[in-house]
Amino acid sequence: MRAIIQRVSFGKVSVENEKVASIGRGLVILLGVGQEDTIAKAEDLADKCVRLRIFEDDAGKMNLSLLNVEGEALVVSQFTLYADTSRGRRPSFINAAKPEIAEPLVDVFANKLRGLGVLTGQGVFGAHMMVELCNDGPVTILMEV
Repeated sequence: MRAIIQRVSFGKVSVENEKVASIGRGLVILLGVGQEDTIAKAEDLADKCVRLRIFEDDAGKMNLSLLNVEGEALVVSQFTLYADTSRGRRPSFINAAKPEIAEPLVDVFANKLRGLGVLTGQGVFGAHMMVELCNDGPVTILMEV
């Protein structure tokens, strides 16, 4: 499982010009599910995301987590995180999980965030989404479990 985590001052996801979810200060998490991913991996990655210390404390040091700042999360499924560009000019997505496996794991991930006390919005799995955000810093982290 792979995640691109962006610290944001706001984030929004829309489908067909209709807002599906939005957040204030927090994390926009682009989440990719691989063929070998499991519920345990989804829960582990969610836990790591909320405890990742990438928010600034009073001294300007990145010492605070999403939980510490009572931030929000926006989870957007992103199978393209499993793009293989090692050959040719067209990416292969053979390593991405099939939708029937990926969709429930995206939900497990988002529900784990909620279970940890984080107000969490989600995109629409498989939809063509428009994601808007203001990356704060910018801070962008790649995580993989």
